[in-house]
Amino acid sequence: MDWMASLQGLVGGVLIGLSAVWLMGTMGRIAGISGIVGNLMTQRPKGDSAWRVTFVLGLISGPLLIMALGGGLGNVANAPGAVIGEPAGGVVLMLLAGLLVGVGTGIGSGCTSGHGVCGISRLSTRSIAATAMFLITAIITVYVVRHVIGGGA
Repeated sequence: MDWMASLQGLVGGVLIGLSAVWLMGTMGRIAGISGIVGNLMTQRPKGDSAWRVTFVLGLISGPLLIMALGGGLGNVANAPGAVIGEPAGGVVLMLLAGLLVGVGTGIGSGCTSGHGVCGISRLSTRSIAATAMFLITAIITVYVVRHVIGGGA
């Protein structure tokens, strides 16, 4: 077992939880990425745009800062010397998947960060159901891609 990777995941999860609590406690807002970015893109600028822009800039600048400090992105490709690796199904499939995720967050009124991190902690029945559906869909998708279609890792 890679204890360093597990520790990094634990620390990352704690930081995500703390940031969600901080945003809720200080601004009364839920840290759902699709809602933050979606409202930033679709609504005319108003009084709450500054925190949304800051939040998104933090998401982008955090990994860049770690890379600048020599931390890298980790070897998620399981290949010596690789950082991230090629998309398993190619760029077109990855773009299609991203589009479907965007459609799904619209239909589901949120994403895993909003429902999974913030909604479950508030004991929201809707968020618990949405997160369960995310997980079930992910399990089925991985099974189909790996065992029916025969792609992926």
